[in-house]
Amino acid sequence: MSALFDPYTLRSLTVPNRVWMPPMCQYSAAPEGPLTGAPTDWHFQHYGARAAGGTGLIIVEATGISPEGRISPYDLGIWNDTQVDAFRRITAFLRSQNTVAGIQLGHAGRKASTDRPWKGGAPLGPEEHGWQAVAPSAVPFDERHAVPTELTAEGIAEIVGQFADAARRALDAGFEVVEIHGAHGYLISEFLSPHSNRRTDAYGGSYENRTRFALEVVDAVRAVWPDGLPLFFRISATDWLEENGWTADDTVRFAADLQAHGVDLIDVSTGGNAAGVRIPVGPGYQVPFAARVRGEAGVPTAAVGLITDPQQAEKIVVDGEADAVLLGRELLRDPSFARHAARELGAEVHVPDQYHRSV
Repeated sequence: MSALFDPYTLRSLTVPNRVWMPPMCQYSAAPEGPLTGAPTDWHFQHYGARAAGGTGLIIVEATGISPEGRISPYDLGIWNDTQVDAFRRITAFLRSQNTVAGIQLGHAGRKASTDRPWKGGAPLGPEEHGWQAVAPSAVPFDERHAVPTELTAEGIAEIVGQFADAARRALDAGFEVVEIHGAHGYLISEFLSPHSNRRTDAYGGSYENRTRFALEVVDAVRAVWPDGLPLFFRISATDWLEENGWTADDTVRFAADLQAHGVDLIDVSTGGNAAGVRIPVGPGYQVPFAARVRGEAGVPTAAVGLITDPQQAEKIVVDGEADAVLLGRELLRDPSFARHAARELGAEVHVPDQYHRSV
């Protein structure tokens, strides 16, 4: 029996296996018009193929809680009912394939209003569907980005409400897992780190102040998200800075706070908040951070970062480093990774009737 293919239950929801898909932006939504931010046929086939391939949980890419919260004008959004209607087609298909549908809700903060990566990812102006970015402090991400507008207390409260509204819409759209995006240098991550948060009010300075916004978002989402369904939080466990940054010790401490506020699982990544840092990339390079959170804070985790091999993924779960693995690029290369891994590990996974010849 394979641990990777054991079902996993959080609250009243059971995910059929531990092979999960993390959020990966497709930059393929319409930037303007009545279908702005709504998923397209590209998104349907992209997520549908991984569901048919046996993936246990699919977390739809970072989805803007407001137009200004998107990373790019081509990102998905969930701030109106047209978007909700379009998502229902995807969640219904995932459910038909025995895959749990999740969605990541996010606000890009000072890293908003940029072009698609294959177009260079440069910041965009109003003439290119861009907008003015906001942040905890008027500190740009790097020399290419414009200085963001520092959020007022009223602006912070408005965004907290937008997260709650987005969670309500996610439930209406058929999602069973919501993940709050607190990683990779986007808005929540910017508040957490002293590298990007220079505020002197109740949202800056001390650890308690810098984590205040994140916990307000968690509380607002948990208040509207059903008790029986799990809430995830994605975090960058470290800024990879030698000083004045968010650290792994901070993450372990914060994980316990998140759990106390109703978060059920921490999706542990790293980096993204400081430009130009050196990250020691290698197979499973972020897994030790997930293991620390799970072992020291006692909070369930999912591990990410160059997990590409069934035996590697199995070992992470067997050794107790994480409760599940999130495979990004590997699932782009191989939508049926879960089926291939199950065969290699001697386990069973859902196979569509139409593909019965493959087993």
